[in-house]
Amino acid sequence: MIEVILREDIQSLGQAGEVVRVKPGYARNYLLPQGLAYEATEGNKKRIAAEGRVRAARGQAERGEAERVAETLRGLSLTLSGKAGEEGKLFGSITAQDIADALAAQGQQVDRRRIELEHPIKTLGHHTVAVRLHPEVRAEVHVSVNAE
Repeated sequence: MIEVILREDIQSLGQAGEVVRVKPGYARNYLLPQGLAYEATEGNKKRIAAEGRVRAARGQAERGEAERVAETLRGLSLTLSGKAGEEGKLFGSITAQDIADALAAQGQQVDRRRIELEHPIKTLGHHTVAVRLHPEVRAEVHVSVNAE
C-alpha cells in the first residue's frame, strides 16, 4: 500500500486533499496518470493545500452566482402544452429538455442535466421541478401543463 493525496473527489476513495492508502498498481496505472492524485510527499502536500485554497475561493464564487440565479428561478412559473387524452394524460411527455427550452425562452439559460426530473411529466396540471444549480443550491420552478 502506498499513500497518495487526492486532487479531486473520488467517490470510492475520498475528498480532494485527503491522504489515502491505495494499492501501488491502482495509483501507478490510474490515479497518477489521470492526474487525480499526487504521491504523498511534503512538497506535494503543500501544493495540494494551495490548490485547496484556490478551489475554496472558486467554490464560493460559484455558489454566489448559483444563489443569484436561484433567486430569479424561484419566481418563475412556466406554462407548457401538449396533446392530451380524456383522462388528462399526455400522449407524449414533458422532458427536462422541454423545461430547459422554456426557461431559455424566458432568458434563463439552464443546462438540462441540472433539471432534476425523476420521470418525464406525463399528466396535465401543476408540477414542481427542482433545479440543481450547485451542490448546495437548489431552486424550484413551477411548471403548469395544459392541453393543446
